[in-house]
Amino acid sequence: MDHAALADFLRRRRETLQPEDVALPPGTRRRTRGLRREEVASLAVMSTDYYTRLEQQRGPQPSEHMLASLARALRLTGDERDYLYRIAGHNAPTALSLSPHVAPALLRVLDRLHDTPALVLTDLSETLVQNRMATALFGDASNHRGLARSAIYRWFTDPAERTIYPEADRDRQSRAQVASMRAAHGVRGPRSRAGELVRALHKASEEFAELWARHEVAQRFEDHKTLLHPELGAIELDCQALFTEDRSQTLLVLTAPPRTEGYEKLQLLAVLGLDRFTPAEN
Repeated sequence: MDHAALADFLRRRRETLQPEDVALPPGTRRRTRGLRREEVASLAVMSTDYYTRLEQQRGPQPSEHMLASLARALRLTGDERDYLYRIAGHNAPTALSLSPHVAPALLRVLDRLHDTPALVLTDLSETLVQNRMATALFGDASNHRGLARSAIYRWFTDPAERTIYPEADRDRQSRAQVASMRAAHGVRGPRSRAGELVRALHKASEEFAELWARHEVAQRFEDHKTLLHPELGAIELDCQALFTEDRSQTLLVLTAPPRTEGYEKLQLLAVLGLDRFTPAEN
């Protein structure tokens, strides 16, 4: 670990960012060039003291999880992220490894979405980051660990995961989930995390095994869907997906046309805030 290089790199990257670059209010009387240390720490979900010690060459070696959070907070490009890992004494993530680093272009769009649910997913349906509205609708995805980070895995192993969709729509969702996993598996290969998920799902779910045998391949999201909320009931939403160039990450945005019932329910969802999504009764 190169303490001096890490400290200098973090400081210089922090100084190049403005509050509006990370969806923070500009405030008044800012004597600090760029972001403040406490702002970076908050964006990276770490203590200000911990981040300050890194910039002062006094901190311990950051974990890969911490580095991923810093890369996201500082809006690093792929090359900058890899450099950060190396000067911190870690190997840079491989191109298709499971990495919580969000593509900067998607993150810039997400930063500006406050009044509608939006989240960034990997090609294995793992949530990398979600805004407040998405958390209010789907719950906090950061609570999931291991294979359960993949919504596809949860769909076939946790019955509660399906209650967000109407019962009549669940068979179609199952096919879509498997087709999406097939697409990711084709890119990543059998020795990847996709392969690990496929092997685990074959053991855990007969339904998955039967659908996998159909060899359907697709990586897309339905343009229109109905989701069930325990307090607001059915919410009809339009779904827009923005992919990175290699299609390894997707920004998913859920909207409703103005003056519709779905739009009004999204307004109510914003008032409900971060109440956890709980399974709806069928």
